[in-house]
Amino acid sequence: MIDFSGWRHAFKLDPDKQIDDEWLERLCESGTDAIIVGGTFGVTYDNTLELMARIRRFAVPAVLEVSSLDAVVPGFDAYFIPLVLNAGDPEWLLKPHVTGVHEYSAYIHWEEIFAEGYLILNPDAAAARLTSARPVSDPDEARAYAQVAAKLCRLPMFYVEYSGKYGDPQWVKACKEGFEGHLLYGGGIRTPEQAREMAGIADTVVVGNVIYDDPHAALATVEAVKGMAEQT
Repeated sequence: MIDFSGWRHAFKLDPDKQIDDEWLERLCESGTDAIIVGGTFGVTYDNTLELMARIRRFAVPAVLEVSSLDAVVPGFDAYFIPLVLNAGDPEWLLKPHVTGVHEYSAYIHWEEIFAEGYLILNPDAAAARLTSARPVSDPDEARAYAQVAAKLCRLPMFYVEYSGKYGDPQWVKACKEGFEGHLLYGGGIRTPEQAREMAGIADTVVVGNVIYDDPHAALATVEAVKGMAEQT
């Protein structure tokens, strides 16, 4: 079973976006703790399988963050199943999860499955539009969502999602205060300074969009986060 408790840095790759072999190798061999594969739109079985096969040439752990039942590909080390806690569309709370278990229960290796509390804090993110995410009023409400995930749902991880926008550290701190398990942060990290700031709060920082805009900057976030551990 995969152990994500020590992860400090992860790259998120979108199957619907292009990355050449050279840069994929550099990302996988960068010292990052994991590659998370996931996206909101345009994710299919074929493009997920293709990306997974390319990542599998390297030793880095590979995880599929499941956003579509049609794109669930065997062969990943683990599968993160998002529960969008502030989804305004009730279809996104538990229905797809029940449908997946109903259809594929005979094939599920439960030791590879991890539920992921998801809080979407950027209303302009694609995931916010897809799930009709409810706005969160203030850091105290964000903390309450984290406490629900920890205390009522007893989820092993909590993902603070700002996709496409760099988040407010005070809001992320509130989530960390409310959640007793492993907290991941993703959204808008483009510089080593931003990576260090969020790594000082979250257990894992997830770097995604900048990979496709400025891969050199993406690589620099690994050293920024790993260097923090060396200095302590």
